[in-house]
Amino acid sequence: MFSKTMKTLVMFVVALALVLTACTPAAEPAPVEEPAAPAEEAPAEEAPAEEPAVVEEEEMMPAVDPTGQTISFWHVWGTGSPSEAMLAIADDFNATNEWGITLEPIDQGRHGDNEDAFNAAVQSGDLPSMTTGYTNAMANWYAVDAVVDLTPYVEDEYFGLSAEEKAAFYAGSWDGGKASDGTLFAYPISQSANVLFYNSGWAKELGFDAAPANYEEFKAQACAAAEANTNDDNPDNDGTGGLVLYAGASNVASFVFANGGNMLNAAGDGYDFTDQTVVDAAEFMKELWDEGCAFGTESYPNPEFATRKALFTMSSTAGLPYQFSAFEAEDAIQDEWTIAPFPGKDGGQAVDLYGQYVAIANTNPEQMMATWVFIKYLTSPEVQAKWIAGSAYYPTRSDTLPLIAEYGAENEVWAYGLSFLEYGSAEPAWASWSTVRRDVGDNFYAILQGAPEDIPALLEELNGKAATAIEELQ
Repeated sequence: MFSKTMKTLVMFVVALALVLTACTPAAEPAPVEEPAAPAEEAPAEEAPAEEPAVVEEEEMMPAVDPTGQTISFWHVWGTGSPSEAMLAIADDFNATNEWGITLEPIDQGRHGDNEDAFNAAVQSGDLPSMTTGYTNAMANWYAVDAVVDLTPYVEDEYFGLSAEEKAAFYAGSWDGGKASDGTLFAYPISQSANVLFYNSGWAKELGFDAAPANYEEFKAQACAAAEANTNDDNPDNDGTGGLVLYAGASNVASFVFANGGNMLNAAGDGYDFTDQTVVDAAEFMKELWDEGCAFGTESYPNPEFATRKALFTMSSTAGLPYQFSAFEAEDAIQDEWTIAPFPGKDGGQAVDLYGQYVAIANTNPEQMMATWVFIKYLTSPEVQAKWIAGSAYYPTRSDTLPLIAEYGAENEVWAYGLSFLEYGSAEPAWASWSTVRRDVGDNFYAILQGAPEDIPALLEELNGKAATAIEELQ
C-alpha cells in the first residue's frame, strides 16, 4: 500500500500530465492536394503552305494548221465602193493575220456568172477556196459535196466562235444558211433588201405627197411622170419617166410578197405561179409596160434615176452607193429622193430580204481551215463595220451596230431602210430555186413582150418548168 505521501505524489504527476497535454497545440492535418488542372497544349505550329507546283502548260495548237495557205475567194463585188472595201479588207487580212495566209479575191461578175463558174468548177474539180452566192445555189452545191458543213469550224476548239459571238448573230441571218436538217452550209456576212428607189422631190412637183401605198397609186404616179417627160421640150427623154422595169426574180418576188404570196403551193412542197398573188403582179407589170408607164434599160438605171428619166427604180439597198455616185454626175438633177417598200394591189407592202452568204469549198483540210480563219475575220464586228460602210449592206450581228452608228447618222436613206425589215420576206431557200429563178425572169420577160391574154399560159408553163427543176434534183 502506498503511503499517504506516495499517493499525493502520484496524483500530482497525473495531474501535471493532463495539464501539459491540454496545453500542447493540436497538429494540423496534412493539406489535401487538389488535382492539377490539365495543362493547356501549346498550339501546334502551322506548317508553311506548300507552293503549288509550277506546271508548264503546253501552248494549245490548232488541230489543223492553216499556216502559209493561199486561198481564193470568188465574189460578185468587182466595181465601185464594195469592190474597194473588199480589196481593202483582203489587204488588211494578208498584212495582219498571224498564220501567213494569203487571200486572193477574184471577181466573177454577177451572181449568175458566179454560179455558172462554180458549177463548171464542180465538174472539173478545180474549186476555189470559198465563194459567195445565193443560198439556194449553195444548197445545191452542198447536196453534191462541193461545199462543206461549217459547224465543225464554228465549234472548233482553237478557231471556233465563243458562245457570246454566236449569240450576237441575228437568228434570221444565221438560220438562212441552214439546210432543212439544220446543217450550216452558208455563212452570213451581211444582208440587204430589194426596195423601190423613189424620187420624192419630183413626185411632189407632180402632185404626190407620199410614196404609193397600192397599185392604183403606183400607176398614177408612174404614168404622170411618163406623161411629163413625153410632153416636155426634151425629145431625148421621151418614153421614160415612170418605172424602170427589170423583170428579174427578185423584183417579181417583191411584188408577190406585197400581195401576201410566196410563190409556193399550199402544201409547201412545190411552186405555184398561178396563185392569184402572182397573177395580180404579172398583170400589173404588164399594164404599166403596155401603157408606157414602165420601160427597160440595158444596165443598172442609176443615171436614169438621177436625171428624172425614172420616178421609180427597183434595187437592192446595196445599190445605194452607186445611186449616190450617180447624183454626183454633171447632168444629175439634185432632187430629194428616198427608198420605199413595194406596194401590194390592196395596200400590202413588202421588201425582198436576202443575205450575202459565203461557203467553204471542199478542198483540203489546211486550205479549208485557212478559209474559215478569213471568214471569221471578215465577220468580226470591226471588219463587218468596214464592209457595211463600203457596201451599204446591213449587219448580220448585233454587236456591229455601235460601230456603224456614225455611218447611219450620215446616211439617213440607208438608216431608213432598217424600218423595212419587218416587212421582209425571203425567196425560197431551195436548191431548185437556182434554176427556177432564171425561169421566172425568162417567163416574166415574155409576159412583158407578149399579149395580156398570154399571161395564164406563161404562168402555167412556169409551173411546169419549176416542177421539172424539182424532179431533176430528186
